[in-house]
Amino acid sequence: MNVVIIGCHGLLGHKMFETAPKDVNLFGMDLQDTSESVLSDNYCQLDIIHRQDVIDTIKAVKPDWIVNAAAYTGVDRAETEKEKCWNVNVTGVENLAFAALKTRAKLVSISTDYIFDGIDGPYTENARPNALGFYARSKLAGENALHKSLAEYAIVRTMILYGYVPQVRPNFVTWLIDALEKNHPVDIVTDQLGNPTLADELAAGIWKIIEKNYLQIVNIAGRERIDRYSFACMVARVFELDESLIRPVKTVDLKQAAPRPLNSGLVVDKAVNELGLALSDAQEGLEKLKNQMNRG
Repeated sequence: MNVVIIGCHGLLGHKMFETAPKDVNLFGMDLQDTSESVLSDNYCQLDIIHRQDVIDTIKAVKPDWIVNAAAYTGVDRAETEKEKCWNVNVTGVENLAFAALKTRAKLVSISTDYIFDGIDGPYTENARPNALGFYARSKLAGENALHKSLAEYAIVRTMILYGYVPQVRPNFVTWLIDALEKNHPVDIVTDQLGNPTLADELAAGIWKIIEKNYLQIVNIAGRERIDRYSFACMVARVFELDESLIRPVKTVDLKQAAPRPLNSGLVVDKAVNELGLALSDAQEGLEKLKNQMNRG
């Protein structure tokens, strides 16, 4: 089976490679020049905003599945970089769906809890979306582009993704660990609820989708919903760092450009019961991360 990972140099892309079944032929695609890629074999440069390039590149590989782990994720920057955000999160998804249809491949695309307004979370797969900021609207539009396409696809909604890969840009947990190790005080919100998600488990869930040919919308996230401040304090305790450096604040105090869904979270019963996933709670996920980072 041939599987293409779009955005292979990001956290999730790396984890897809690390957790891949042995009988899968993997192909990585991302923005980096081939000479800059750590994946010397089966890698090619691709910008998904250019349709003909996408079609030509995907046709050359003839994949059975395409996993779209690429996204514009600058929630606040998206309020001013609207065209850039839309090109990646909507036009890019449209292009991949078109290429999937042309090559009879199946597509897995990653979405987010941000498509909801965070008023009455946690959300099931059938909850009615109400996106707030521009990033959120772009991710919802990306989902709608798939619904309108004739491609075969699955949509995976996730949130608060964290994990460890050297040379990959920081995520919430690795950023926090770095700040606390340098004795930098940090302001963390107490009023945003969600499910922290270990990237390894999200990757495992996507491989299970491929194995089961599961073409549906499914939430894959950690099984515990927790506020960001409490989660940050848990990070400090697990990694034996100074918890007193973490200062509780409200979201409104940060004066961020984009609104956040506050009472958010994802219900993961479908992933557990239909895909058979074993998803960690917040403490278990952090303990696994600590072992990966050789901090145990």
